[in-house]
Amino acid sequence: MAVPYAELQIASNFSFLRGASHPEEIVATAALLGHRAVALTDRDSVSGIVRAHTAAKAAGIRFIPGARLDLSDGPPLLVYPTDREAYGRLCRLLTLGKRRAPKGECHLGLKDVLGDVVAEGAVAGWQVIAVPPRGDIDPVFTTALERLKTTLGPGALSIAGTCLYAGDDARRLRVLDEIGRVYGSPLVAVNDVHAHVAARRPVQDVLSCIREGCTIHEAGYRLHGNAERYLKPPDEMARLFRDHPDAIRRTMEIAEACRFSLDDLRYDYPVDPVTGGRTPQQELIRLTEEGASERYPEGVPDQVRTQIDHELALINDLGFAPYFLTVHDLVRFARGRDILCQGRGSAANSAVCYCLGVTSVDPARIDLLFERFVSAERDEPPDIDVDFESDRREEVIQYVYEKYGRDHAGMTATVITYRTKGALRDAGKALGLSDDTITVLQKVFWRRAWDEVTADHIREAGLDPDAHDIRLLRIIAGDLRGFPRHQSQHTGGMVMTHSPLSQIAPIANAAMADRTVIEWDKNDLDALGILKVDILGLGMLTCIHKAFDLIAGHHDRNLSLATVPAEDPAVYDMLCEGDSVGVFQVESRAQMSMLPRLKPRNFYDLVIEVAIVRPGPIQGDMVHPYLRRRDGTEQVIYPSAELER
Repeated sequence: MAVPYAELQIASNFSFLRGASHPEEIVATAALLGHRAVALTDRDSVSGIVRAHTAAKAAGIRFIPGARLDLSDGPPLLVYPTDREAYGRLCRLLTLGKRRAPKGECHLGLKDVLGDVVAEGAVAGWQVIAVPPRGDIDPVFTTALERLKTTLGPGALSIAGTCLYAGDDARRLRVLDEIGRVYGSPLVAVNDVHAHVAARRPVQDVLSCIREGCTIHEAGYRLHGNAERYLKPPDEMARLFRDHPDAIRRTMEIAEACRFSLDDLRYDYPVDPVTGGRTPQQELIRLTEEGASERYPEGVPDQVRTQIDHELALINDLGFAPYFLTVHDLVRFARGRDILCQGRGSAANSAVCYCLGVTSVDPARIDLLFERFVSAERDEPPDIDVDFESDRREEVIQYVYEKYGRDHAGMTATVITYRTKGALRDAGKALGLSDDTITVLQKVFWRRAWDEVTADHIREAGLDPDAHDIRLLRIIAGDLRGFPRHQSQHTGGMVMTHSPLSQIAPIANAAMADRTVIEWDKNDLDALGILKVDILGLGMLTCIHKAFDLIAGHHDRNLSLATVPAEDPAVYDMLCEGDSVGVFQVESRAQMSMLPRLKPRNFYDLVIEVAIVRPGPIQGDMVHPYLRRRDGTEQVIYPSAELER
């Protein structure tokens, strides 16, 4: 039976350009090796903890959320919240450091950590591991230990000890053990993990070179001295720390103390004040009825009435009324500013949304199942994307910030990952290859799947596929594809909360002025059941708005998206000929190629045509990317380049 052990110091590839493994790889490997628990301590960030949490649930291993705080005037601290309140304090502390720093940085000092703890009382609810300097132990480290021990209380502070074959491991562990006894901070065994397997060492070195802006030949001591920073089996860690068995046992003591899980997060959507003492559901019903009277002045059709009642009942059962009210409020604000907008996405094409003015698509024209958008069985949040005029969208975004406050609203992050071209470029430069060589390799891989490229392809391009640098680049760039490069802001996704958002996820400054962003992307939010509203910009709406103004000025006819004449045959004649340059949703080459084949003659035909060509149905194996002719032959209807995009 394996020795009880939990690895507590791990940097994933969300410690951008440092860690050489995905959180999912780390968690799966820890479970396979027999670790009792596994933590993630990315630098000044909790960006990867949702993915690790999801992977841990699938692998059946307990996950401990954490973060590494790199302080300006003290040692790095590995912080693990023991409960929900402690996690909120960690996120708030990270928010403090990020809001005072430029995008991508976090400025924190020891006084910030101590001040945050003191403000919440004597017990912070954290387990903290102080990481000693690599050289001699200096007074800065011991002074920090004394201050942290006094503030955190007994049993909450430990000292990190590693055994990485650095030549002085035994002596160093003895020194740290003695310091720990003096300051009441026991030694704990960690491996400073940067990869799930030792084979990722080349990727780790290349990432270090990219971060430092040098080649592998110039890196020197900026690289790790060996490949020992990988997840080791518990028995191997016990062997390395055989002279300090308490350091192994200490890992389990910390793991047992940290019972917080991301499942403990309870997202509370902000509920806007409602006049007249009505509940959000009652207010939604009132607004829907008012909108229905305006949309159907001659009476609501029986089919639409049945659909409205069904949708309102389901919205009530799932408690999504505040979400629909928020979207309605954004649309109301935009129209009050004469900003053209149109909802799309999941719940946008519903009878309720049509009556609320979120969408201009009359449900009487199409027959779509509402459960396709909002379903009790799928237990998924609604997804309403609202397009606004691209040059005026910022007014709507700033309205959200002003209404809810910076502490209760933030934009969703987008993780920018390496694709083939970028992975070849950055890895090639780090390995010292010439720009010409890198460019040739990029052309070889262009429009080909990674596994389709053979040695003959490289040889035909004038390069030697057996050359050491070329073979190494193919291996490293292949691993690098899909790695996070940096975080950016989503095109328009916004999260709003009733309680402070900074207690759920850290908030950071965006590169754009007056924008703040949380650290999690769309997939992370979906995994935790956190709602977002997509406030998107669409240039075509600006064109349409100008066209409406011209029609009103020259023909004295006021049109809106809802009153544009429907099913005009001339429009579908053009679509059937593939004449759709610049027309939103059908402007791509794949759409223009499909239109003459399917020949849509009404709106519903067009909906089906667009849905088929979009990547989702094909990637989900719902339709086949080939069109079978009557003679039995097949023709590609979805170009591979478009699918890859």
